[in-house]
Amino acid sequence: MVKVLVMSGYGINCERESAHAFEKAGAECDIVHINDLISKKKSLSDFDILMFPGGFSYGDDTGSGNAFANKVKNNLWNDLLDFINAGKLVFGVCNGFQVMTHLGLFALPEGKYGERIHALEANNSNRYECLWTHLKENNSNCVFTKGIVQTHIPVAHGEGRFFCDKETFNKLKENKQIVFTYCDEKGSPTDGVYPLNPNGSFMDVAGICDKTGRVMGMMPHPERAFYSNSDPDFQLKKETAKREGKEIPELIDSNFRIFKNAVDFCKSK
Repeated sequence: MVKVLVMSGYGINCERESAHAFEKAGAECDIVHINDLISKKKSLSDFDILMFPGGFSYGDDTGSGNAFANKVKNNLWNDLLDFINAGKLVFGVCNGFQVMTHLGLFALPEGKYGERIHALEANNSNRYECLWTHLKENNSNCVFTKGIVQTHIPVAHGEGRFFCDKETFNKLKENKQIVFTYCDEKGSPTDGVYPLNPNGSFMDVAGICDKTGRVMGMMPHPERAFYSNSDPDFQLKKETAKREGKEIPELIDSNFRIFKNAVDFCKSK
């Protein structure tokens, strides 16, 4: 059985949705407080996948994800490096992506873990954005997104604007580390136009992975939106399907597939 550790503590608040998504995909999940890892009550090495969920760790004090990242860096850094170097998977959503960004987990081929290559800044609107948007998968080398072309998904954040210098972006693109970009309903670039791009992210970037494709972070929330009845247009889609003599599927496959791909990858090892 594939085992998933869903990190908890100090304001993280998407643990249960995240655990449920992985369980639905066939994994065994354990929601673990970070202090239980620090005290060695639980060991990261016993798991196949580590997830940093969304939330407001430490109330976003000193910047979203920064304080929690420092707690990881100062207490679990070597364990985390061993976990990644063992070929295991790490996934972060929203606040989890922010934590991973501060930790510098998105290494380029010539780089190393611990070196930050980008930032997640305050939204251009200077407010918390909570809405649904469209994402396009960019033929990345990411383990989590195989078979995904495009998806419809919610965002909920105040600091999600991806920023890096152009040279770094070009390297990420060349190495197929740009996983998701915001797009319109037809899959075309938003060119930074709100609300299609909800935060003003550079080049519409919504999610990236590391050089191995096994470490991924994204701002939108797939764990909140893999059941079809989560979609704000569900009733319309249900009625349309009914009139066509069809049934609407239980799951939004393009969001659920993120978790299923991860579990299937670990099963295949």
